[in-house]
Amino acid sequence: MPKVLISDKMSPLAADVFEQRGIEVDVITDMDKDQLSEKIGEYDGIAIRSATKITPKTLANPGNLKVIGRAGIGVDNVDVKAATGAGIVVMNTPFGNAITTAEHAITMMLSLARQIPAANASTHAGKWEKSRFMGVELMGKTLGIIGCGNIGAIVADRAQGLKMKVIAFDPFLSEERAQSLGVEKVTLDELLPRADFISLHTPLTDQTRNILGADALNKTKPGVRIVNCARGGLVDELALKAAIESGHVAGAALDVYAEEPAKDNPLFGMEQVVCTPHLGASTSEAQEKVAVQVAEQMADYLISGAVTNALNMASVTAEEAPKLKPYMALAEQLGAFAGQATLSAIKGIEIRYEGDVSTLNTKPLTAIVLKGLLGPLLEGVNMVNAPIIAEDRNIKILEAKSETAGDYHTLVTVTVTTENQERSIKGTLFNHEPRIVEIKGIHIDAKLGPNMLYIANHDKPGLIGALGTVLGEAGVNIATFNLGRASEGGDAIALIEIDGQPPAAVLAQVQSLQHVMHAIPMRF
Repeated sequence: MPKVLISDKMSPLAADVFEQRGIEVDVITDMDKDQLSEKIGEYDGIAIRSATKITPKTLANPGNLKVIGRAGIGVDNVDVKAATGAGIVVMNTPFGNAITTAEHAITMMLSLARQIPAANASTHAGKWEKSRFMGVELMGKTLGIIGCGNIGAIVADRAQGLKMKVIAFDPFLSEERAQSLGVEKVTLDELLPRADFISLHTPLTDQTRNILGADALNKTKPGVRIVNCARGGLVDELALKAAIESGHVAGAALDVYAEEPAKDNPLFGMEQVVCTPHLGASTSEAQEKVAVQVAEQMADYLISGAVTNALNMASVTAEEAPKLKPYMALAEQLGAFAGQATLSAIKGIEIRYEGDVSTLNTKPLTAIVLKGLLGPLLEGVNMVNAPIIAEDRNIKILEAKSETAGDYHTLVTVTVTTENQERSIKGTLFNHEPRIVEIKGIHIDAKLGPNMLYIANHDKPGLIGALGTVLGEAGVNIATFNLGRASEGGDAIALIEIDGQPPAAVLAQVQSLQHVMHAIPMRF
């Protein structure tokens, strides 16, 4: 039974989902970082919100941990690179709080436009300062959205309902998508001088950090108002303060800050700034949604292998998982065979999918080929970290597809290029079971067992008898014996399933047989 830890406060519905799916769950929300580091390896998964910090130190001894689930969209508190290196899937729930966060951004924009917080405080104080709080209308104003993904698109829709014109900067926004949203796609340099309001809805990356810094703020329209309900660090807070003090920026509404919890901030105390304590996702509806979603996603992964909203590996839906299962077994065998047969440094790998398999989601298949390929060479490789490990070692990966597979309904070819050779292996499915059908251009029909002996030899009489004698005298039983050759008297191969791995001395005897080029024991 898988075991999951919930380490942050979230809706009890999350624990209910885990228990209903047959997963043991512990809810411990008061562990410090040292306690978490010590305990985390006892669990198959950990469900978190924003309080728990997953750092390289936390993952120093990952133990059984297979998945980290973030109930929410932001993963600033998770070192995704460290998790990937440890072979741990990182998931989030990007859609559960999209509406709530978008509504908060619109609320902040309206509050800023009409100076609601300051007017509220003044009125509560017994003052009546109608002339002091002169606001602006949103109708007819231009809203510039930086980042037009899930949340940004909802903000655009709500703003259009307020009769605002919406322009958007997002490098990943296509013209077709922009047209369907009714927004004008622009560059950042075009957005800054045109927008009356700017609302940020982009993740915090090296490219977006301080995207509204001093230079960008100087390019904005005088009197612009800025809303940030996305991530602290997108706006240079000191530069924003200076722009407000100079009168160039009329005001700002912030729900996120460079340092959180924000007990002190250069913008605090400014009447032109509306502040809330990271409330974007704080509605009861959103908290229930993300808690249930993260639990369902983690349960699907731990039980069936389905991967949803993962940040560091290809997604596999619950519907795809059973369909992909036999293909994944084939992909792993092909990769493992290639890895065990490779005797020099790998430079590149090409994976070709033909026939039925080409119509499937092949990204996880490629990852598992890489796992099989690198597993014999390196410890701790799985389908999560295998692509990163390959990239770190400058191994070029090429994936190709064709709906035609010749004599087979499905065919997967793995070709490995090393410093001094190129080797390929082909496989198919027969009654949903993996079969090897070609090695180095030589046809063969073999089902791989747990222990195999792969022999490359010259096609000469007497070899099979001599090989059988060596194995028999050593007490190594042969389960299956599969042969193939390029031509009479030419290169040949043998794939022999044996009961257990041969001792080194027996392998040396096999290697010394006349006409044997090499003999490689393999495990699957």
